[in-house]
Amino acid sequence: MSVFAHLVEQLAELLRPLFGASAAAAAIVLFTALVRLLVHPLSRAAARGQRAQAALRPRIAELRKKHAKNPERLQKAVLELHTQEKVSPVAGCLPSLFQLPAFFLLYHLFSNSTIGGEANALLSHELFAAPLGDRWADALSGGGVLGEAGVVYLALFAVVAAVACFNYTRTKRMMAAGGAGSLPMADGAEQMPGLGAVSKFMPFMSFFTLITVAVVPLAAALYVVTSTTWSAVERAALYRTGPVREPALAD
Repeated sequence: MSVFAHLVEQLAELLRPLFGASAAAAAIVLFTALVRLLVHPLSRAAARGQRAQAALRPRIAELRKKHAKNPERLQKAVLELHTQEKVSPVAGCLPSLFQLPAFFLLYHLFSNSTIGGEANALLSHELFAAPLGDRWADALSGGGVLGEAGVVYLALFAVVAAVACFNYTRTKRMMAAGGAGSLPMADGAEQMPGLGAVSKFMPFMSFFTLITVAVVPLAAALYVVTSTTWSAVERAALYRTGPVREPALAD
């Protein structure tokens, strides 16, 4: 973790002429952008995979009719179909999974008072008046909702709420149109018990980012806000072609 701390410090020093006391916060945003660039090929592959899943829906519908009284055989047949067509039902989850190590590194880095037996110098950095190691509760106790640190969190909450509303509107529209980018596991919901209810709940998931931003250190919150905003723009670009046309079934 000390190596990662050194990397953040070096990035902050490079950005200090531009961002002054908020250079470390800018370094975290830049680090997040670099992580998302590295993960972008997986996001593109996930988009292709979800379009392929959308194209399989007519065949999955036929399997549901054929094995309506045998759920186990239906699930096996659907998995065989995905294997035959080289489509992964979990492709949409990979970009998020590969980002988890970076998030947890930041979380632990700004949650520990010492690194390698020495004082954690990163905790002295701030985003405007809000220390990067503090949480929203610290801002509330220090100056209230409208205090200097509290206003920083209000700005982050506003960004997250705007992105969540954008994702909600877009997801509902894609679900109504049957688009490939509507849900990561839309096809899976058709044959796995319980996933249909999860699919209905999915449009609201982005709003839970507000809770994450409130309870993690500000540095980790910056990562979440930046990554969430990136995801919204990226998905809008990758799925901008709209719904996938489902091929007609052969007679």
